[in-house]
Parts: sequence; structure tokens; C-alpha cells
Amino acid sequence: ALAALAPSASALYLPGVAPIEYPENGRVELKVNKLTSVKTQLPYGYYVLPFCQPPSGIQDSVENLGEILVGDIIENSAYEIQMRKNENCKLLCTMPLSEAHKDKFKSMISDEYTVNWLVDNLPGATRYTKRGGAAAEDTAFTYMNGFPVGIERDGRFYVHNHVRLLLQYHASPYDYEGYRIVGFEVEPHSMVQALQKAPGDPPAQCHEGAAIPLFELDKNQEITFTYDVVWTESAQRWVSRWDNYLKMTGGQIHWFSILNSLMIMLFLSAMVAMILLRTLYRDITKYNELATAEEAAEETGWKLVHGDVFRKPRHSKLLAVSVGSGMQILGMSAVTLVFALFGFLSPAHRGALLQSMMLLFTFMGILAGYTTSRLYKVFNGDDWKTATLLLAFLYPGIMFAVFFVLNLFIWGQRSSGAVPFTTMFALLVLWFGISVPLVFLGSYFGYRRDAISLPVRTNQIPRQIPSQPWFIKPVFTCMVGGILPFGAVFTELFFIMSSLWQHQFYYLFGFLALVLGILLVTCAEISIALTYFQLTSEDYHWWWRSFFSSASSAAYVFMYSILYFNSRLNMDKAVSIILYYGYMLLMSLVFFLLTGSIGTLASFSFVRVIYGSIKID
Repeated sequence: ALAALAPSASALYLPGVAPIEYPENGRVELKVNKLTSVKTQLPYGYYVLPFCQPPSGIQDSVENLGEILVGDIIENSAYEIQMRKNENCKLLCTMPLSEAHKDKFKSMISDEYTVNWLVDNLPGATRYTKRGGAAAEDTAFTYMNGFPVGIERDGRFYVHNHVRLLLQYHASPYDYEGYRIVGFEVEPHSMVQALQKAPGDPPAQCHEGAAIPLFELDKNQEITFTYDVVWTESAQRWVSRWDNYLKMTGGQIHWFSILNSLMIMLFLSAMVAMILLRTLYRDITKYNELATAEEAAEETGWKLVHGDVFRKPRHSKLLAVSVGSGMQILGMSAVTLVFALFGFLSPAHRGALLQSMMLLFTFMGILAGYTTSRLYKVFNGDDWKTATLLLAFLYPGIMFAVFFVLNLFIWGQRSSGAVPFTTMFALLVLWFGISVPLVFLGSYFGYRRDAISLPVRTNQIPRQIPSQPWFIKPVFTCMVGGILPFGAVFTELFFIMSSLWQHQFYYLFGFLALVLGILLVTCAEISIALTYFQLTSEDYHWWWRSFFSSASSAAYVFMYSILYFNSRLNMDKAVSIILYYGYMLLMSLVFFLLTGSIGTLASFSFVRVIYGSIKID
């Protein structure tokens, strides 16, 4: 039901995404975006290759923060398209080919670069046929974003210099005047066109078939670009025109993964509930019925450590800061998903997802400050200014530093993916001008409130911890604890990584919201269970252990990224590999803080409840 919300919500025509009605023979603009490659992950501007430029000069479209960060460069083009006017082999231009141009084309074709075009905000897609069987109805279609610059066969390079633009329109005279564009496909071809010889001949003639030679780069000193325009009427309505793009990812696999995650969560919930409720009920009843001094002397289990259970952990300031940063990320994720579910982050708004995440992370500084101050007060911390400064600068500083270094690598490759220094400055203004003051404001509210009441007093002298069996040791419990949260998200993680690194559309936010809910419950439960077993063995150093028992799932996320790199990606450039692992390290750090903070807060609530329910003399 959640997944169905997004498409239906877009029917409300959100601001900036209202349909455009074109009159008969009205001008339809074709815009060009960056050239992208799954192999290098380094985008370049469209006109770095010798493509035909518009006579009026190249003009950039206004871009938002999200578009700049992903390296989008949307520019005008020389293509002339008119509504419902078909064209056949229309000559665009002929460009001379220097050796430098040929080398550029060859390197782009070798690195599998794709051309990305836009018509009426719809990206040009290439349709591939998947044949399932002998019957015609077994044939299915899959759509890929963009089309290849060219192809390489046996060491020879062929450029796609002729395109057939297949445009679909929808008309509804009773509802509106004119025509709406509902589909945009591109069929790329490589061919040697016959140019005009006599005055009465057409400017160019395009013949297809086995007898017509392909346009081989090394055999030609100039390149001619031509195009066809084919308009067809479609029954598809404007609101559902993105459906073909969103079908690029498999929905059935998502349902299977959700059910799988749900079963893991239900099994874990049942196990945790059974162990904790039965054992705790028995423990609490037993502890509350202890009458004689003799029985009291024989106490075992978690009641014994009541005088140490809330003892301030080592590096308490760092723990409070880590939990605060995790809550900042959780707040950002939850609000972003709510907006996405209501269709505000539709694919027509390029860069909107990234921009909204950046802004929400900035505004969630108030939640981070509040959480850190409340937790730091539990530890009786008095150096609140240092704690707040650490929160404002430690993790955001690490992320910005990694991002800045990676950006220098992209800049060194002269890629359009390099974020300009003006945008870097804008990010710093967001951080220092909005986020830092909000962190201090949240801390102020947190410190103004009374400290969270603890059910037991902490002893002056710490109790000695008995020797622990190997399966209660921190490294083992943390590595086991991280498996289940990772297991709950790993199928969805595959689709998110495919959208990041293979340039596929990802708009299944209903599934993602469900997975986030399952992840939160799983992290809380595994952390509570491991904390209980630890306290039962009379080890009261649970603060950091509760954080790492769920945060260790980030290590599995990073290991999965190594597996994904080796099995799914074909990168061989050093800069591309550095970019991949740099960004996956940042993604793992975000996951580490998110899951760890959930684990710590869940365990803290649990420990307060169980020690509040027993009588302490």
C-alpha cells in the first residue's frame, strides 16, 4: 500500500511538475545532459565531444543544489522538433574530425559512455528486447537510460551518428487543448549517409541494412549527424508516463526481500520476547521475593550489578556525540521518506532527493543537539560546550573532508562531476550558518531540562567483573549482532547501490520505508538481547557494547560493497576505484551511526525499565 502512494500522489500535479500542452506543430525542445559511464563513474559535459552545437550558442539550464552535486549539466541542443511533425533523415550538421576528436571518441566508446537527452523533462530511453520464448507474446521489453556514444567491434570504433527519436503523445480534447508528451525513446544507428550531390536532391539520405556501411571512425575525416522524428499516439496518460522507467527494477524481488526481512524480524521478535519476558518475569519475581539474608547473599545475575549498571562509560562524551549524530541521520531519513511517499520527490524533479536530504540533515542538528545533551547529562558530564562542539564538527567534518578529497580527484580528471568551489562554499554556509547554531540550540533545550531519572544509585567503588566465557566477549557478540540488521536490509541495499553506481532509477520509497522500520526494530531487539545476556553474566560495561552490537552491521555493509564491486562493476581506473570505496566508506559510516544510536537508546530504555521493576534495599 505504501509503495502505491508515490505514483498516485503525482496525479496532484505538484509545483513545477505540471503537464505542458503543445499545439500542433509547436516547438518541442530537446535538451542534452551529461555523458555518463558505469565503468568510470566520471560524468562529462555533452559538448566535450564534437557534437553539433546550437546556432544561438550553448545555454545552461538553472540547476538546484542536488543537480550540481551529482554533476548534471543540462544544455540546449541543435535538434529541431515540432509536435506531430515527422522527419526523415533530417541533416543536423557535418563536423570535421581531427585526430584529437577521434581519440576522444575512442576513449569514450571504450569506457562505455552513454548520451543522456531530455524532452519535456523525460529522459531518452533505449528499448532492449528480452526474448522469453518462441511465441511473440513471450517477448518483453526493458528500458535503459540513455544510449551508447558508439560501439567497438574487433578493435574498430563505430559512432552512433544517426538517431531515430520515437516520441509518444496523448490527446484528450474533452480535458485539455493540445497534446502532452508521454514517451521518449531513442534508437541509435551508425551509418554513412549520402549527402546532397545535385541541387534538387534532399540534404541527406539515410539507408539502413546490411549493405550500408557503418560509420567507422578511422576511415572518415568528417562526421555527419542526422535524425528521424516519429510521432505516435499513445493511450498512456501523462501521470503514468514514468512507469516504463520505474519498471527497470524488479518489483517481485522487492516483495520477496520484504517478506524475508519481515520473517527475520518476526522470528527475532518472538525469540527476544519469549526469552526476555519469561526470564525477566521469573528473575523479577524471584528478586522481589528474596526474604532472608542468606538468600540475599546467594544473589546471582543482573541484579548483582545494580550499583554499577549506570556507571559512566569511558569516552562518554564521544558516545553521546555518536548517538546524537545517529539521531540526526534517522530524523533526516524518516522525514525524507515521508516526503518521498507523498510524491514530492518525483523523478521529474532531478536532484530534489539529494537537495532535500542535505537541507533536512542541516535542520536535524536541533534533534542531534537535544539527544546528545540529554545523554551527556545522564553521565553527569559538565563539559557541555566541548560535547556540543564535537557534535557540530566531528562527524560532519569527517564526511566533508572525505567528500572534499574525493572531489579533488574528480576535479583532476576534469569531469563535470566535480563540485564547483562556489557550491562547496554554499555547503559550508549551510553547515556553519544553519546546522551549528541549531546544534547549540538543541543542546540548550536539552541541558535546560532535568536529567533523566535513574532507578538505582551508582556505588562509589566499581564492582569486579568475573571472567567471561568466549561467547560473551565483545568482539564475538558485536560481530554476531551485526548480522541480523544487515540481513534485514541487504536486498534493498542491492537496489540502492544499483541506482547509485549503475545509473538506474530508484523510486520504490514504499519498500524503503518498510525496510527502515524493520531495520530499527531489528537493531533495537538485537541490542536489548545482547545487553541482557551481558548483564546476566555480571558484566556492566554495556554502554559501548550496546552501540557496537548493532553498529557492527556497517562492517557487513562495507564488506558487501567489496563483493558488489567485484561481481557487478567493471571499473579499472584508479580514480574510479578510489571514488567508489570513498563513497561506500561514507555510506557505511552513516549506517554505523544510525544503527548504533538505535541500539544504545533501546538498551538504555530497557535497562531503566528492568532495574525500575525490582526492589533494591
